[in-house]
Amino acid sequence: MTDFSRPARPVILGQNQYGKAENRVVKITRDGATHHIKDLNVSVALSGDMDEVHYSGSNANVLPTDTTKNTVYAFAKEHGIESAEQFGIHLARHFVTSQEPIKIARIRIEEYAWERIEASDANSQFIGADEVKHSFVRKGQETRVTQITYDGEKWEVVSGLKDLVVMNSTNSEFWGYVKDKYTTLPEAYDRILATQVSGRWRFNWSDDEQRMPNWEKSYEQTRKHMLQAFAETYSLSLQQTLYQMGSRIINNRSEIDEVRFSLPNKHHFLVDLEPFGLKNDNEVYFAADRPYGLIEATILRDGCEPKIPVDLTNL
Repeated sequence: MTDFSRPARPVILGQNQYGKAENRVVKITRDGATHHIKDLNVSVALSGDMDEVHYSGSNANVLPTDTTKNTVYAFAKEHGIESAEQFGIHLARHFVTSQEPIKIARIRIEEYAWERIEASDANSQFIGADEVKHSFVRKGQETRVTQITYDGEKWEVVSGLKDLVVMNSTNSEFWGYVKDKYTTLPEAYDRILATQVSGRWRFNWSDDEQRMPNWEKSYEQTRKHMLQAFAETYSLSLQQTLYQMGSRIINNRSEIDEVRFSLPNKHHFLVDLEPFGLKNDNEVYFAADRPYGLIEATILRDGCEPKIPVDLTNL
């Protein structure tokens, strides 16, 4: 029986944040006739002394989300966009230092890359083949991402990429696994290994006293080492390949202490062509989009603690 004479347990506000999500900003830098593009999707989340707005609706400590949107665009002009990381650092520092109630700023950024369109030789008689420096085609290989968190003293920068599809058409096997009464998968000694890479890496730069990484070079080199490891590993499992990709990054990039990958196995199954009197000598495959194996793991520099969420969707 419920005792209604006892006072109700108080309800306490837990973690909360607010901001303007997915501000699409495109910055064109005009270096004479040569133009450069930075194309970002910026999300701002702010937290701090915000209890009263939840309890009573008082907006006394609330910086409008519309203001955070305007700040993104103004900063693109005032500071430029050297890199996604540097832009996010400018924003996070501004929100924490300019608004006393704001204690933590988290900036998430997706970057969409563009590359130049080469002019045809036929058109060069009119404008010069080397003069088309303002036309671009959107790269479709991957989306670059970063998340910057600042609490007024310490920084945490986690960058990475998603939707990078890679394939090895050989040098991959899968055999010797556990078999039970439900196992139907045949062992494979020469298979396609393909995946759609979602990866994050955490920098050990954490305060303004440290030397800041070269964010653009770091991304370029990290991506290079990751892809080289994928290509150069003779794989007996996708887990083995994942570990080699992360290890190559840790061993070659001193500014990175932690890497986490989420790798869906994009299965390719040999098609049975025998009913048509044809031999399929590892030539024709059916690409299955689902269900798929999902391989995930964190690779750490020895002595470092993991901080990247095990579920990358929680970043």
